[in-house]
Amino acid sequence: MKSVGRCRAHTNIALIKYWGKRNDELFLPMNSSLSLTLDAFYTDTQVILDESLVSDVFYLDDVKQGEKETEKITNFLNLFRNRANIETKACIKSYNHVPTAAGLASSASAFSALAGAMNQATNLNLDLETLSTFARQGSGSATRSIYGGFVEWDMGEADLSETSHAVQVDDASWDIGMIVIAVNTGKKKLSSRVGMKQTIATSPFYSSWVETATKDIKNIKKAIKSKDFVTLGEITESNGMKMHATMLGAMPPISYWEPDSVKAIQKVKEIRDTGLPCYVTMDAGPNVKVLCKKSDMTEIENRLLEDFDRKQIIPSHVGEGITLLSEDEWNY
Repeated sequence: MKSVGRCRAHTNIALIKYWGKRNDELFLPMNSSLSLTLDAFYTDTQVILDESLVSDVFYLDDVKQGEKETEKITNFLNLFRNRANIETKACIKSYNHVPTAAGLASSASAFSALAGAMNQATNLNLDLETLSTFARQGSGSATRSIYGGFVEWDMGEADLSETSHAVQVDDASWDIGMIVIAVNTGKKKLSSRVGMKQTIATSPFYSSWVETATKDIKNIKKAIKSKDFVTLGEITESNGMKMHATMLGAMPPISYWEPDSVKAIQKVKEIRDTGLPCYVTMDAGPNVKVLCKKSDMTEIENRLLEDFDRKQIIPSHVGEGITLLSEDEWNY
């Protein structure tokens, strides 16, 4: 007997960052965060629960994954199997339309898509809020990719897993866009998980980061509610730079930046100085994301092309939440 689930999830870029856990096992964050879901980057995942299988099998972009990678997937699937009271093993096929481990939130779309597919295959029919608590335990940022638009990940209470979940704040349908400047899409040398731990343990700036992030999320939600793009952008840029400042204060200092990262930041500020509102943010990787108005994207792209190659400039509109795929839509 077989049961199938297929799901697409888009990645998200945090405007108010998540950087550090208070509980590693449950993926509970030190502070709440807020993101924008993007349509340009996504993961499609199929789960087939098959009683003839003796162990889980995991394919990523048609390449069978090893024991270490599969073990992480198995642990994640067990969250659903335990809830459904089943032990059936699965064959997972996942296709990542996001450069993996390059600071472009590939794990967010990957585990969100896997959560949606497993939810369908097990017939658990978990609501989106509950599903976001499951996705979180695969990758923290995956909790936000369950939804489209502007999404808040509520840090929750103490060590209560079910209280830390995501919720859509706004559908972001009011002239919002983002341009990714792909400085380097290769695998980063230091994982986010290791970088977070090192920052928490050694950076004297970290406690201030958590304190100000709480204020930032309150203020950015006000800006979203009033559709105040300039304030939205200013808070986004400030918050992202503060996160990287905490890393620079770590021992030894952590920097994901490359020379072209600085070049991109300076270029965006130059464009902004000409009267086009646009603001930068960066995650744990060298790539620069530019928050801008959807109506200004073409002009900003043209300005960026003065300094960067066409293949490095990736425009994106607002992405939607997870979507279940029919057999006909599964084109792999």
